[in-house]
Amino acid sequence: MAERSTAAVDVADNSGEQPLTAAAGKATTDGAAADKKVSTHKDTQRAGHESPARDAQPPELHSGHKLARRYRLEECVTRLEGFSSWRAVDEKLRRAVGVHLLPADHPRARPVLAAARSAALLGDPRFVQVLDAVEENDLVYVVHEWLPDATELTPVLASGPMEPHEAYQLVSQVSQAMAAAHREGLAHLRLNPGSVLRTGTGQYRIRGLAVMAALRGITSEHPQRTDTEAIGALLYAALTQRWPYENDAHGLSGLPKGLGLIAPDQVRAGVHRGLSELAMRALVNDGATASRQEKPCTTPEELSKAVAAMPRIRPPEPDFATPPAYPRAQTSPRGGGPLQPLPVAPPPPLQSRTGRALKWSVSALLIAALGLGSWQLADTLLEDGQPDKPRTQSSSDDASRRADGKPVRIEDVKDFDPLGDGEEKAGGFHAVRFSHDGNPATFWSTNNYNNADFGGLKSGVGIIVDLGKKQRVGEVKVTFLNEVSVQLMTAKDSSSMPTNLSGFEKVAETKATREVSLKPKKPVETRYVLIWLTKLTQTEDGEYRGRISEIQVTS
Repeated sequence: MAERSTAAVDVADNSGEQPLTAAAGKATTDGAAADKKVSTHKDTQRAGHESPARDAQPPELHSGHKLARRYRLEECVTRLEGFSSWRAVDEKLRRAVGVHLLPADHPRARPVLAAARSAALLGDPRFVQVLDAVEENDLVYVVHEWLPDATELTPVLASGPMEPHEAYQLVSQVSQAMAAAHREGLAHLRLNPGSVLRTGTGQYRIRGLAVMAALRGITSEHPQRTDTEAIGALLYAALTQRWPYENDAHGLSGLPKGLGLIAPDQVRAGVHRGLSELAMRALVNDGATASRQEKPCTTPEELSKAVAAMPRIRPPEPDFATPPAYPRAQTSPRGGGPLQPLPVAPPPPLQSRTGRALKWSVSALLIAALGLGSWQLADTLLEDGQPDKPRTQSSSDDASRRADGKPVRIEDVKDFDPLGDGEEKAGGFHAVRFSHDGNPATFWSTNNYNNADFGGLKSGVGIIVDLGKKQRVGEVKVTFLNEVSVQLMTAKDSSSMPTNLSGFEKVAETKATREVSLKPKKPVETRYVLIWLTKLTQTEDGEYRGRISEIQVTS
């Protein structure tokens, strides 16, 4: 299936063992060719002895088994060291998810549960989100996002070195994300090309935060340094298409043995000098660095600041096709006249019968306009001698003056699903708060459905916008990421937020593609505005859903 090559299965490398489905293991594990211990992290070690975990048997489950009467197991992707990883379906929300399963008596069950619950509290959209972590019926399972529209960094690097702008975006986004994680006391310890995903929009997402290390029993005395060196290895590989150690790993060739670490701009010609030095500063190598006199970066925070201090690297200019040359007349080899006649000049404009008719029509319109202007001028001159009449301002003028188009502050937003289970992506990666955060890269998404009519389950879902108090609303601008049918509704009573659809009345309706302007026929005063989606379209991953990236309200 298409999902297998891009799903977020955050398991560790196979360490020489074959997974249950070898093809899936190559596509979805985070480094099938890596050696047994983490070569990029010299201070990383296994916690305790490996034998109990290797002797423990993973739960004997099969496709079709349900967890919590909700998660239906579809395909086992990896089975090793006493745990198994599955592609599953959340039957309640009708979406694909990933599941890690361990016996409750597994020596790593408790650390995995603790790591998953800590990672879930972070709520940073730059990480693949943990959706559930449960101990039930002698099983421990962790449920996480499954991203069919994202690609592992492993095949991206296998296709060739990155452009400087792409490598800059990689190290910038990953270092900032890991700096935020370490501020909350969370480490990854297993960062490699298999644990970094690139979405279709060019954003990078990190999977397996804390959980990946807990599944394999990995600890580190210096977790910040371990993750920083791993980011440096990713940047090195992006610049050179080589792994910065002697051993081959992640589908990349290692460096020649006996030479030590070589700067990227010495491995491959044309490497950006600033990024080459940055990679060397991150690859600390027990304190040694080949980057001029600058200090090595030993934490993700230091690395992100070093990236920010660099001159910004612009994306390459797009290539424009050269227009075809204008055909020239060919001359004979002996300098005679042209072999082919030159293009015939077009006839003078307006010489045909239609052109003459058009010319007379324009002349008639000009004469009529002159006559009308003369009549209005004469009428104005005749009224100059009459006393002035007081002018009255109509109520419509008052309304237009008050509807001055000033921005209205949004105090809060709430997902609205009165015809379903009462909740439509209230939290998580695509939470409702991202619908008006001012960042077009984040968005609120509905759940996934089987067809454009919400799978026949309901007639619509939406977002309630709370303006804090009763205010005049003249226009609501909404930016969508895919085409939907949408209605604008306002609350009939602003004293409290309505809990059902009958508490709103429709004031505008349209079919949106990207940015849509919803305007009531006349400005209304309300506190609560409902953006109600009535029909969805199929997105690039084959699911039906609606996505809102920005909401703006003006008076």
